[in-house]
Amino acid sequence: MEKTNVIRILEGHKIAHRVLSYPVDESDLSAVHAAEILQIPPEQVFKTIVLVGDRSGPLVCVVPGPYEVDLKKAARASGNKAIDPLPLRELEGLTGYIRGGCSPIGMKKLFPTYIEELALLFDAITVSAGKRGLQVQLAAQDLARLIGAHFASLV
Repeated sequence: MEKTNVIRILEGHKIAHRVLSYPVDESDLSAVHAAEILQIPPEQVFKTIVLVGDRSGPLVCVVPGPYEVDLKKAARASGNKAIDPLPLRELEGLTGYIRGGCSPIGMKKLFPTYIEELALLFDAITVSAGKRGLQVQLAAQDLARLIGAHFASLV
């Protein structure tokens, strides 16, 4: 299996994790689809959403696959008055990742990051390992410590 930058970072920090691989379906890159294939409850497969705040600039929200980010809640959590989704065409240039393979770990720059507090209900959650068809499963607290994230109500 290919080692992505995400996996190398986790190993370098000695963070317990499991790598999960699945076949990519270009017509459905959703976290819910990944959960179905991996046979994991969809609420435990988290997607990484990059937004832009009027005060903070780019920020990252990590939310369970079945949910959408509530922009008002994300604004409140991040100290912004208004937040908009980052245009998709800017994603790779800003983060180094493509849609369907965007991880909160190992972006080009460490952006303010917020993890939906529902993550704390689980022993482990999964996030993208930085490549389509690859997820890493780890404790939400370990993820938060690694990337300096805060837990907040985002959905």
